[in-house]
Amino acid sequence: MTLDDRTCVVTGASRGIGRAIAEDLGAHGANVVVNYRTSESEAYEVADAVEEAGGSALPVQADVAVEDDVASMAERTTEAFGDAEVLVNNAGMTIDKKFENMTREDWDRVIEVNLGGVFNCTKAYFEDIKHADHGRLINISSVVGQQGNYGQANYATTKSGLFGFTRTLALELATSGSTANCVSPGFVETDMLETVPERVQEKILRRIPLDRFATPQDIAGIVRFVASEDSSYMTGQILAANGGMEW
Repeated sequence: MTLDDRTCVVTGASRGIGRAIAEDLGAHGANVVVNYRTSESEAYEVADAVEEAGGSALPVQADVAVEDDVASMAERTTEAFGDAEVLVNNAGMTIDKKFENMTREDWDRVIEVNLGGVFNCTKAYFEDIKHADHGRLINISSVVGQQGNYGQANYATTKSGLFGFTRTLALELATSGSTANCVSPGFVETDMLETVPERVQEKILRRIPLDRFATPQDIAGIVRFVASEDSSYMTGQILAANGGMEW
């Protein structure tokens, strides 16, 4: 599953799942654009790890919700590595509240980042992916998008919206031989999970047949497969990496 010299853009790559994806792609030979919004030092740590593993890395600050930021990131990608062949739309955010307490501002901000950011990045790199040999669009969703989750009406809506987006882009990219797929993780050991009370974590674990939370590396390995040439006949799919949770 070599990714030698393939240019991969990973949004939200300074921590958590995005970091694991960026480091894993780099360890398999990719040129990795390490996108971050505010976590500069962490992004440079990721870039160093990629290069130590034999890949090449370019940390780029850009707020995915800001179209001009994304356009600038795409320009820097081309200058450093040429056209992008793989885009991993991973960046996202949460503002968790019961719906009765959620404001329109809470709603709009999550939509703006989690769906608007995907639109901006996909738009900026679409022609690259479309015309690449084995172009790959990979959207990171969530089991929450499949099941819903208490206090996450805005977040769940954005993550389920990625399913329709992915399927549509798969159809539109098919004639060029490029693919679009969606990876939908379950509950992963990240900073976000650490904020969940222990009693709630125990309740979630009882719903997971494998009886453990995913590690970021569990998800990164799946993304690497989708990014590789080995996945060339798979498109428009939702890969549910959730330990066997029903949905």
